Amino acid sequence: MLASAITISLSTYAQNWKLDPSHSKINFTAKYLVISDVDGEFKKFDGTFTSTKGDFSDLQLSVSADVNSISTENDMRDKHLMSDDFFNADKFPKITFVSKGIKSLGNNKFMLSGTLTVRDVTKNVEIPLVYGGTVTDPWGNVKAGFKASGTINRKDYGLKYANAAATGEAVVGDNVEFIINAILIKQ
Repeated sequence: MLASAITISLSTYAQNWKLDPSHSKINFTAKYLVISDVDGEFKKFDGTFTSTKGDFSDLQLSVSADVNSISTENDMRDKHLMSDDFFNADKFPKITFVSKGIKSLGNNKFMLSGTLTVRDVTKNVEIPLVYGGTVTDPWGNVKAGFKASGTINRKDYGLKYANAAATGEAVVGDNVEFIINAILIKQ
């Protein structure tokens, strides 16, 4: 009886996880002149994650990206992205996502729902999430891997830059694809 009470108690105990920044990435891609993609990433980000279940089917999370850490490997473009034409990093230095719920789709696939805040706009979003598994690294740290991906319309979040090329094509596409590869470390 005591053993089953201990097992039940341990199985409902919240486990906290922290992002492993050296093995995680937040990448994005946007169309340039309709003919090509421009890739970028946020170099600085943080997040907290909690789950009471080993399969993460009750995962709760909060993640933020530092807008001033944006990198497209072009300083002039990065400064433009940090300006008021796009993110206005001086006034809105963080992009945040806070989960509201998670739904299992089977085979380690989930639909994560929550609020995404960019600039001063907060919207409800759903993000497909794949759980890659949990392992213990050579130093004894328990780590879990996830991949999230999706597309947002930048104009929905006040990133309204709308210049056009001489031929009429948009310089920057409206849709921005993102891929987040996250390694979490059990605390």
